[in-house]
Amino acid sequence: MSCILNDLRLEGKLCDAVIRVTGHEDFTVHKVVLCNCSTYFRDLFCTKSSPQQKIFTLPHVSPTAMRLLLQHAYTGSVALTEENLLELLETAGRLAATAVVQACCDFLERRLTSVTCVETWLLADSHRRPVLRRKAYHHMLRHFEEVAANSEKFLELSAWQLADVIGRDELHVKREDVVFEAVLRWVGHAPEDRCCHLVMLMSKVRLLLMSSHHLLGGVSQNTLVRRNLECMTMVIQAIAAMRNPAAARPLAPVRLPPALLLAIGGWQSGSSCNQIDVYDVRADRWSRMARGPFVGFHSFAVLNGAVFCIGGFDGVQYTRSVCAMDVATRTWRNAGSMRKPRGHLTAVVLDGCIYALGGMDTFGILNTAERYRADTGNWTLLAPMHRQRSNSCAAALRGKVYIFAGVPFYTALANAECYDPHTNQWTLIAPMPAGYNAAQAAAYDDLIYVVGGVRQIDTTNRVLTYDPGSNRWSRGTPMTSARSSFGLAVLEDKLYAAGGFNSPRCIRYVERYDRATDRWSSVRDMEGARWGFSLCVVEREDYAAENLSRISGEVPAGP
Repeated sequence: MSCILNDLRLEGKLCDAVIRVTGHEDFTVHKVVLCNCSTYFRDLFCTKSSPQQKIFTLPHVSPTAMRLLLQHAYTGSVALTEENLLELLETAGRLAATAVVQACCDFLERRLTSVTCVETWLLADSHRRPVLRRKAYHHMLRHFEEVAANSEKFLELSAWQLADVIGRDELHVKREDVVFEAVLRWVGHAPEDRCCHLVMLMSKVRLLLMSSHHLLGGVSQNTLVRRNLECMTMVIQAIAAMRNPAAARPLAPVRLPPALLLAIGGWQSGSSCNQIDVYDVRADRWSRMARGPFVGFHSFAVLNGAVFCIGGFDGVQYTRSVCAMDVATRTWRNAGSMRKPRGHLTAVVLDGCIYALGGMDTFGILNTAERYRADTGNWTLLAPMHRQRSNSCAAALRGKVYIFAGVPFYTALANAECYDPHTNQWTLIAPMPAGYNAAQAAAYDDLIYVVGGVRQIDTTNRVLTYDPGSNRWSRGTPMTSARSSFGLAVLEDKLYAAGGFNSPRCIRYVERYDRATDRWSSVRDMEGARWGFSLCVVEREDYAAENLSRISGEVPAGP
């Protein structure tokens, strides 16, 4: 029907009105079609004109905008571009063409970047589009470093808008001096008009989160700060608090992280552990998040805001069961079953799917693999691996799944293989320099790091890196602690290793590796020694349904 009406419009047939726009360009239209797409035209045709009136003048509408608006009114779609978007959005807003406004907002959302998010936020606010406004605002908070450095629209924020942004706990900055530099860039854009706002903006910068080096050598030496008595007073008080740790130190609220580390399941004090602990990198703190219906020797994966507990051994038999916890609400549900029971398995996520690899069942060690698709909720068996593998480690990189080491009949494997989802084939790759059991793997810095593990009876701190491009292995900087059956994950471009087993004891130590410095350094220990658990990363969007400042607090287990 829409095609017929549009053809009639283009042919000038059965039209009962003329819209005259800027430049006296006329568009013949059907009143009923425009009434259907806009309350403005409905009022214009039905209450603000006589039935005999045929010509309606809209002097502030351009021919281009009118042509696009009519295209959407008659066909339900519109050819949006970067060049025509803003003009059409303004016109559609004035003419109350809500469907066109929504199409423009969808276009803006698809092109949301660190350069465009500020302008999108302001546009969504002026057009009362709360969903787009919230998404653009969150993008600005999440990518603040890039926004402050590269967005010209950032410099057009009002002082109050900037104060609101930098005052948020959710602002994602790795170093607080980035916030101070952003304030300086904003003030420097129009210093004569903006220096009067420096005190208010400086009060939003969390000086106590800065390094003493930057506070002394950067902030306190800045010309604008030194000229302002109130700003210098803030800096002096922060320096005094840093230099006298024994004195009562003012509370400096931390910035909430864009992602959290979850330590899930495993073994603690000789028994299966059903708790989930969370690490906040900003506060350098572990706390209890939830409990789960776990069994032993399972594996975990995070997919679409849910933690999946996969397989395991319940003390009697190996299981096919899978349950999932919604991270935001911390409630558990049954998520179906795998095709085969398996414990001591390895799980990895790639392109919206969970891969369950190897493990063992009642009859022995497995070479089978299967895949879970979130859109269908079903598990599918894949081509079998070349080797039987239990207690192996795996990672996903460049669209493929890689699996390393493991134990076949109590002999640590050195070989490795990769799976291509497009061909459903496993391919043997360069073997590791030596075989290890209970090691961990993670994709990091466009390489795969295979870390720790046990060879014969010795626990190791060794680090190997595999380059899929060259199919070669290299040795990396070893960890400070030897460990096996531990947690390994990448958070904020750093590689974290937590807990595990260091013969003859279970450990709680946590360390992280920074590729920029090529060093491992210690961070806050876990609440208790634990081994055989999973370390997973959850993005802020997945846990933001609850108050972001309340990430701790124990929650009852699900079914």
